[in-house]
Amino acid sequence: MLHDGRSRRVAIVGGVRIPFCRSHTGYARETNQSMMTATLTALVDKYDLRRQTLGDVALGAVLKHSRDWNLARECVIGSGLSLRTPGMDLQRACGTSIEACILIGNKIALGQIDSGIAGGTDTVSDAPIVYPDDYRAILLESFRGRSFGARLKPWLRLRPRHFKPQLPGVTEPRTGLSMGESTELTAKEFGIDREAQDILALDSHLHATAAWKDGFFDDLVVPHADVERDNNVRPNTSLEKLAGLPPVFDRSGSGTLTAGNSTPLTDGAASVLLASEDWARAMNLPVQAYLSFGKVAAVDFIDTDGLLMAPAYAVSEMLTDAGLGLQDFDFYEIHEAFAAQTLATFAAWESEKFCREKLGRNEALGAIDRSRLNVRGGSLAIGHPFAATGARVIATMAKLLEEKGSGRGLVSVCTAGGMGVTAILEAANG
Repeated sequence: MLHDGRSRRVAIVGGVRIPFCRSHTGYARETNQSMMTATLTALVDKYDLRRQTLGDVALGAVLKHSRDWNLARECVIGSGLSLRTPGMDLQRACGTSIEACILIGNKIALGQIDSGIAGGTDTVSDAPIVYPDDYRAILLESFRGRSFGARLKPWLRLRPRHFKPQLPGVTEPRTGLSMGESTELTAKEFGIDREAQDILALDSHLHATAAWKDGFFDDLVVPHADVERDNNVRPNTSLEKLAGLPPVFDRSGSGTLTAGNSTPLTDGAASVLLASEDWARAMNLPVQAYLSFGKVAAVDFIDTDGLLMAPAYAVSEMLTDAGLGLQDFDFYEIHEAFAAQTLATFAAWESEKFCREKLGRNEALGAIDRSRLNVRGGSLAIGHPFAATGARVIATMAKLLEEKGSGRGLVSVCTAGGMGVTAILEAANG
């Protein structure tokens, strides 16, 4: 559906987020709508978009109340944008907001819109809590009753167990395993030891600490609800402290995943403004980077692959699309759901056997330069509000490329359900 037979470059103007908080701390009384609206408002103010009509806004949340059936549109209405700006909800688990960036980017490339916002929000502090299906059946059957007796009869089945709430599950329906339990299996398969995981976690915290100290986040993060900084970053952590933490997913003596090398449950929201070059120029807005490629992949995590290994496939396919090698990047923003998952992905790319048998390549993709990895901190330190992480890493990458003035960056996010979403960004001036 090209508007004139030619696709357009997709410019990333920039992004904004609120600080990320460990769940049940700074945002204990916040909602997805309040956090996302605050984030959109900050983006609108940053780029002087009040009362402007944008082509579309795409965002979502993984943990979502039924009342939030039109979350994106409601957040747009409260953001200061023109009410003629539409909004749509979407969800691809932890890849939600990077998927939103690709969706908005595709609309811009096709000429369907000139500008749009992608984003995501999540809160475990305000997670939806429901009651058992049996209780719901009683309520619905009573509602459907045509007489007083028919409405009363279902309540005779009511028992105390019906009032036991059901919290959101963290297990995969097909395997019955939590994400951490699944990653323990992956760590064992690829031989990822505890020390390597703790080193990656330490690097994440040190890089995030330095980024805050250097002012890197000053124009990317706006205070919200009296919170000014990400509260999971640990400036004083050390390998010794990380090594002292017990495994939390496999307590058999062979487990290696701990609270220190796994992302914490996190609340927060993030957003990115994308546009055509002409629109950005007309609005007198700078272009930080261009979104040039995007890819999504899925794996058979039930019988064959690790739950979070899909980015290994998505990146390989995207590199083929782009005609690039894994080493042809100046920065890598790889989501650290768990240190073990990140390291297992690297091990897969470095394995000739994996690349031949799983990726259909003639040789290994090879190793990346670790000094270019998550140089301003990763999810292990900053936190991971599920649907917000993609927008965070896209905004971070765009600023890194703008500061360097040249080059390209690779972005990758693994998700529940055995999926992965990846993207390539290129500097605006190089």
